[in-house]
Amino acid sequence: MTYCVAMCLADGLVFASDSRTNAGVDHIATFKKLHVFHQEGERVLVLQSAGNLATTQSVISLLSARIRTQQEPNLMQVTSLYDAAMLIGKTLLEVIQRDSSNQQNCSNTNFNCNLLLGGQIAGETHRLFHIYPEGNFIEATRDTPYFQIGESKYGKPIIDRVLTIDTPLEQAMCCALISIDSTLRSNLSVGLPLDTLLYRSGSLSSAGQHRITDSDPYFNRIRKAWSEGLLHTFRTLPTWTPAEWEEE
Repeated sequence: MTYCVAMCLADGLVFASDSRTNAGVDHIATFKKLHVFHQEGERVLVLQSAGNLATTQSVISLLSARIRTQQEPNLMQVTSLYDAAMLIGKTLLEVIQRDSSNQQNCSNTNFNCNLLLGGQIAGETHRLFHIYPEGNFIEATRDTPYFQIGESKYGKPIIDRVLTIDTPLEQAMCCALISIDSTLRSNLSVGLPLDTLLYRSGSLSSAGQHRITDSDPYFNRIRKAWSEGLLHTFRTLPTWTPAEWEEE
């Protein structure tokens, strides 16, 4: 399993992904799930993935090959994030249909994966899309400024409580990391290291990438503070007694 979260805010975008793959207790490995396609000063496209690893790697390889060979269309030629989402959706569907048809007898094999695409192309604002295995997609809005893929349920409550479209990017990154920490504590199939990227609108730069390991001082500091803060708040809640539910 995996967990990825992306946020589209007034000031830019925040991305965070774990890197664990799990095909059973004897097959746990680390694979990067946050990929960046960029042309400094022109475009920054960030792609996160959750689902079948072979499908994901094929999609990334095809997209990269089309850029390298200047095959049209490719991610360095599209003029909008919408067109990029269309191209990635078609590529994803192409890979799933190809692999499914090649293994028709493997009825239990699931080739699906979900993708998050965010970034900015010169001439338009930053945007964020969730691309489904069928190739279609939806876009983040002011009312719903974030998407999650993978093992999302553990990390959703903190985001729903604190995140708005106007949340500063630095606070949003902290929120994303707490969201992942909550998932790490409850699901062993999600694990370190984490890959993150903070993108400021208009910068058209991918310089905000960072990898978090188990020795990262900031991550360890906030996860400790969050745990202690929750415990403190819990202990200050009014104590329940049977009288609370007695009829007046």
